Amino acid sequence: MFAVDTYLKALAYEGPTDPTWETLRDLHKRHLIALPYDSSLNTARGAALWAGVDIDADAVFDEIVLGGRGGVCYELNGLFRLLLLKLGFEAGVLAAGIRQVDDSFGPDLEHVFNYVRLDGRLLLVDVGFVGPSYLEPLPVVTDRISHQYGNQYRIVAQDGYHVVQRKGQAGDWQAVYRFEPKPRELAEWLVPSAELEHFARRLAGAGTVVRGRAFDNGQQILIGKRLLTVDGGHDRIRGVIDPADHARVLADILRTERAEQ
Repeated sequence: MFAVDTYLKALAYEGPTDPTWETLRDLHKRHLIALPYDSSLNTARGAALWAGVDIDADAVFDEIVLGGRGGVCYELNGLFRLLLLKLGFEAGVLAAGIRQVDDSFGPDLEHVFNYVRLDGRLLLVDVGFVGPSYLEPLPVVTDRISHQYGNQYRIVAQDGYHVVQRKGQAGDWQAVYRFEPKPRELAEWLVPSAELEHFARRLAGAGTVVRGRAFDNGQQILIGKRLLTVDGGHDRIRGVIDPADHARVLADILRTERAEQ
């Protein structure tokens, strides 16, 4: 059952719990380090990827925070949003379309994440995105560059959207996802559009499982048999073909002694 003290213990957080920037920043990063992203459950959900978007907080808490399984965007962000509300933050729901491999964007409701309003600022809060992305909350100020762990982030206006962009130590700016800076209602996902259903069927057909977890200076993201490591803004990709190697990487991300392949 959802319990704030148990949640904070799972995040290894022992600091103050008043709703400040320092508290939010620390909790955000610790969450990404402590609780992994794991899309493997989606393989059984087919086109109904967002059917559980209005999570049963007690059940999901037991499975993820207590049970140790990874979660997807609406589970991880849903739990974190509830934690923040209980700590006195003003938080709500946002939606985004994620950049695809061809530089297009997915449907507007593809990704479920959070915002926090704090001291007159709107902040993006996202502990349910596999990355690479921001480890600390991102202020919604267009064309302002934020520096985090060797990476740069900015939000630009584009085609009526706000686009989060990242730039590492090499290469140019690359979009992470685009969003409209307006609060969303979970009911919007309960009757998905034809576009969203088509996108879900395509994802289910692809069958690629994605897992990821942050560490102090970056992130590890396992996409099928490819491992992307972002460390201090340096991106490195390698194949993970050998079954033993894959099992080791998977266990490291999921923090299990032996993970299923």
